[in-house]
Amino acid sequence: MTIFATTMMMAQQFNEVQYTSEQTIFALFAPEQAKTVKLRLYKDGLGGKAFKTVKMAWREGRWRAEVKGDLKGCFYTFDIGRGETPGVFAKAVGVNGRRGAIVTMKETDPQGWGSDQRPVTKSPADLVIYEMHHRDFSIARSDARYPGKFLALTEPWAINHLKALGVNAVHILPSYDYGSVDETRLGDNQYNWGYDPVNYNVPEGGYSTDPYQPEVRIREFKQMVQALHKAGIRVILDVVYNHTYDIEHSNFQRTYPDYYYRKTADGAYSNGSGCGNETASEQPMMRQFMLESVKYWMSEYHIDGFRFDLMGVHDIETMNQIRQMVDETDPSVFIYGEGWSAGACALPNSQLGMKANIPHMPRIAAFSDEIRDALRGPFSDDTKGGFLVGVPDCEESLKFGIAGCISHPQVDMSKVNYSTAPWALEPTQMISYVSCHDDMCLVDRLKTSYPDIRMDELIRLDLLAQTAVFTSQGVPFMLSGEEMLRDKKGVHNSFESPDSINRLNWQNLKRYPQVFEYYRKLIALRQHHPAFRLASADLVRKHLDFLNTPRQVVAFRLKNYAGRDDWRNIIVVLNASKEQQTLRIPKGSYTKVCCDGMIDEAGLGTVQGGQIVVSPQSALILHD
Repeated sequence: MTIFATTMMMAQQFNEVQYTSEQTIFALFAPEQAKTVKLRLYKDGLGGKAFKTVKMAWREGRWRAEVKGDLKGCFYTFDIGRGETPGVFAKAVGVNGRRGAIVTMKETDPQGWGSDQRPVTKSPADLVIYEMHHRDFSIARSDARYPGKFLALTEPWAINHLKALGVNAVHILPSYDYGSVDETRLGDNQYNWGYDPVNYNVPEGGYSTDPYQPEVRIREFKQMVQALHKAGIRVILDVVYNHTYDIEHSNFQRTYPDYYYRKTADGAYSNGSGCGNETASEQPMMRQFMLESVKYWMSEYHIDGFRFDLMGVHDIETMNQIRQMVDETDPSVFIYGEGWSAGACALPNSQLGMKANIPHMPRIAAFSDEIRDALRGPFSDDTKGGFLVGVPDCEESLKFGIAGCISHPQVDMSKVNYSTAPWALEPTQMISYVSCHDDMCLVDRLKTSYPDIRMDELIRLDLLAQTAVFTSQGVPFMLSGEEMLRDKKGVHNSFESPDSINRLNWQNLKRYPQVFEYYRKLIALRQHHPAFRLASADLVRKHLDFLNTPRQVVAFRLKNYAGRDDWRNIIVVLNASKEQQTLRIPKGSYTKVCCDGMIDEAGLGTVQGGQIVVSPQSALILHD
């Protein structure tokens, strides 16, 4: 039995619909004291009257109903008196997710799905994560057959681009059924990131070629995963269990009022998500929902990893149970999240999946805002820069990120931004990045924090930033399009901005070919040399030494064949200053592999002695 099939057998507790051609059994978790619970059956996913209404009966802790006959192709809703809902665990829905759909999931499998294999990854440190939005990535690609759709990622141009860049995992922004895009008006070119969940366990219809046919979105999502797997690329799903689109109309509230949400001491809905509500992961059935949902995406859709939006809203115990459950199926499935909330939660921080609590969540990772903001400046002020533009005293925070946010004897935590103590037990618990979908992308941030920056300087600093990310000991992460100098015209929060703001400009590959080439070779350098991905805190402390440097320069050595690397000692120098810098290094004969915006593992020249010169606003990488 395959891993995917084994997991599928586990995901049964929340099955609200069990279909056979002879009868369909419906079950709903709702209050026993509900006066009347009705099941309605429809011919269509939207509009029209129910052709059958059934009163459900309370049995064995659920409201239940059995309907004789073959209901395949029909639609259903539940109603406890608060409005119709497809329930909390619908696996197929009609247009806009208003009604659940009765389908045979096996019939949605593309050809060869049964033999689909998860690409092998020995350690999270081996991942190179590429965060993307379906519409951003393909909508402006002239040769895309399915622009803005799941199927765009099955097309040769898309697969070839990702493979040429060298990434081996795509983190797709929310791809479940979300609320802000009207699937009946897709011609209006609506846009949203999708952090407004409606049906957590069904793919979004707006990314399918036909949102009216429930099977289509399911099949096309699987085709996307299958194509990426064949290319050796893992698929990571962005999951947003921390809040719902709203409260009153949510499937949670319409099935079991107030059970799934936290409230404050005065009875108001807590708003740790910043979206008007926060879910209560500590509640047994909310916790079970999250567990079953993760299982389901792994089994039915072969998902390889999960990024938890605002993980700091969820309780530690739930996150650990998810990690343990996933480990029983496939320990290589990567779990990470935002180690913060967007506001105060109804639970104390000591119980939540905050970054500071990562030591209590083994094998779960969090984003490092320390290295991000050390490089480009604080999230709270777009106009303030960081190390890249010469802001003083960012070096220690950058060193903390380079070491993987672990305890390291050469990192002075009193000088690190945001954290007073190391929070990662292992470097694989830290996501290293300089920008993501949230906040300004790197190019815009450089323009804002460095007014009148020339294009040649912008390119140099862009490449320098990513060199820090990809030579760090964490798990590297990049925003799609950065390899082609993506910008969003200075928009900080582009969650509902039009395509003109969010789309990738593929023409930039021709305008700035040196940028893509540098990114490609930088990723390859990391993949070819295990010294950059030691995956062990003890090994990092053993092999990573920081060198003495002037301000605006950070340099480190990976020594003594770190990670059994072919290179004995590797020296990385990051010079953000506008001046040429001279550094002392251990004496020896070195080969330059990164210099003046170029990378060549075969060598760019040699250096003799114990002193090196580093060009302004650039990285230098040597080995002996």
